[in-house]
Amino acid sequence: MAELQTIKESYTFRRIYKSKKSYVFPQIVVYVSKNRLGVFRYGITAGKKIGNAVKRSRCRRVIRAALYEYSDKLVNCKTGYDVVIVARTRAAYVKSTELVKPIGESLSKAGVI
Repeated sequence: MAELQTIKESYTFRRIYKSKKSYVFPQIVVYVSKNRLGVFRYGITAGKKIGNAVKRSRCRRVIRAALYEYSDKLVNCKTGYDVVIVARTRAAYVKSTELVKPIGESLSKAGVI
């Protein structure tokens, strides 16, 4: 499995939110923005509306597992993209196999894969 870079700085998250390129699904919202680094970076957020810390951590883990299905394609993409995936309240009750399709659809619509 190829290694993906994570986004950790809050100013980077805010910049991606302002890019206004988003794809909404019942379980997640995906924000996509190009970067000048030439690498694929991702960030995952889960707000307090999801539930306690255990539920939020599970949501992030499930989303990360679904995103790793596309890791080979994402590492080999020629241009750099920043992607932020925001968990919605329904994400607390789904499995990673149910999130693979929405993540793939949003990444293909954005032109990442």
